Amino acid sequence: MPTLSVRQRRLGLWALLAAGFLFVNFHRTATAVLADPLARAFDATAAELGLLHASFFYVYAALQLPAGLIVDRYGPRRVGAVGLALMSAGVGWFAFSGTLGAAFVARASIGLGGSVLYIATLRFCANWFQPDEYATMTGYTVAAAGVGGILATTPLALATGEFGWRMAILVTAVTTGVLSVGIALGVRDTPERAGLDASEFGVGTSSTHVASLSEMVANTRTVLAEFETWLMGVVLFCVLGVNFTVLGLWGVPFLVDTYGVSIANASIYVLVGNVGFVLGSPVIGALSDRLGRRTELVVATAVLFALSYGTLLLIPPLPVVGAVFFTALLANGGVALVFTIGKERHRPAVAGTITGVVNSFGYFGAAVLPSLMGAVLDAYWTGDIINGARVYTVAGYRVAFGIAALAGLVATLVAWWLHHREVGGGPQRVETDA
Repeated sequence: MPTLSVRQRRLGLWALLAAGFLFVNFHRTATAVLADPLARAFDATAAELGLLHASFFYVYAALQLPAGLIVDRYGPRRVGAVGLALMSAGVGWFAFSGTLGAAFVARASIGLGGSVLYIATLRFCANWFQPDEYATMTGYTVAAAGVGGILATTPLALATGEFGWRMAILVTAVTTGVLSVGIALGVRDTPERAGLDASEFGVGTSSTHVASLSEMVANTRTVLAEFETWLMGVVLFCVLGVNFTVLGLWGVPFLVDTYGVSIANASIYVLVGNVGFVLGSPVIGALSDRLGRRTELVVATAVLFALSYGTLLLIPPLPVVGAVFFTALLANGGVALVFTIGKERHRPAVAGTITGVVNSFGYFGAAVLPSLMGAVLDAYWTGDIINGARVYTVAGYRVAFGIAALAGLVATLVAWWLHHREVGGGPQRVETDA
C-alpha cells in the first residue's frame, strides 16, 4: 500500500475519534450559551447553575485515571465507541429533563461517557504516529475540541433561538450516536490490527499485550510517585479549570450583564476565544516538535494566560474582551504540552495512565471553579431578574476574574518549577517496567 494512502487512512481513523471528542467539548462548554435558558427552565441561581455545569466535570475528572487504565487495557476503539454511545444517551436524557435534579444527573452521565474520548484518541496517536509527531497530533486533537467549542457558541445560540434548547441538544445526541457506530466499525487500535506494516510509515511495531491488573496497578504507582506528575496536574487544574469556567459558563453572562449585549452577540466573543483554542494547540504543538522545547513553552503560555485574565479586572472595552478570550484559549495550547511531557517520561504502555492522571487534575479544576465563581456572583446579585435570569454586578465579576488571575499566577509559578526540574537538573524520569 502506498505510503500516502497509509497516512490518509490513519488520519481518517484519528478523525473519527477526534470528532467524538469534538462533541465532548461541545457539551462541556454549551452551558455558557444555555445559561439563561437553563436558569429560566429550572429557576436556578448562579450557584445552582455552577453545580449543574460542574456535574459533568466531577464525573469526568474522577474517571480520568480509570479511563487511562481502561484504554491501556482494552484499546481506543472499543473504549471510544462505548463511551460515545453512553454520552449520547446522557445527552438525550438531558434534553428531556424536567427538573434541575434530573438535569444534574443527566449532565453527569454525559461526563461519564465523554470521559474516555480524549485519552482514547491520544492513545490511538501514540500507537499510530511517530514520537516526534505526537505533540502535533495532540494539538490537532485539542483543536478538534476547539471546533466543538465554536459550535457551542453562536451556532448553538442561533439554533436555540430558532428551535429551542432542548431540540438543539437532542440533535447532537443523534449525531454522536451515529458516530459511535462509525468508531466501532472503522477504528483499529494499532496498525497491525488494521493489517498494515507499521514500519512502512515510520511507526515502530505496537505492542498488542493486554495489561494485567497487577501491571495496571504498577503503572499507576509509577505515575503517582513522580513529583512532576503533580506539578503538571496543578498547572492543568488552574488553566483548564478557569478556561472551562469562563468560556463554558460565565463568559456569556458576564458580557450580557456588564456590557448590555444580547446572548447571541455575547456568544460571538466566546466564539473568538474558541478560535484561539482551535489554533493554539496545533500551532504551539508543531512549534514544540520543531524546536524540541516543551517546558519553556508551558511557562511562556502560563504567563500569557495569567496576564489575559488579569486584564479583565479592568473591565476593558468589548474588543479587548474578545482579544483576552482569544489569548487565554490560545495559551491553553501551550499548557497542553504537559501531556507530551508526561508521555515522554514513560514507556508507551503507560501512555493512557499518565494522560488520565494528569487530565484528571484539569477537570477537577473545571468542577470546583464554576461553583466557587457562582457563589461569588450570588453574593453580588443585584436583586434583579430579567427574562427569568439573575443579574450580577460588575464588582462581582471583578472578584470572579480576580480568582481566575490568581489561578494564572499559581500556574505560572508551578510551570516554572516543572521547567526547573525537567531542564535544570531535577530528578530523572522513571523508566522502570511494570
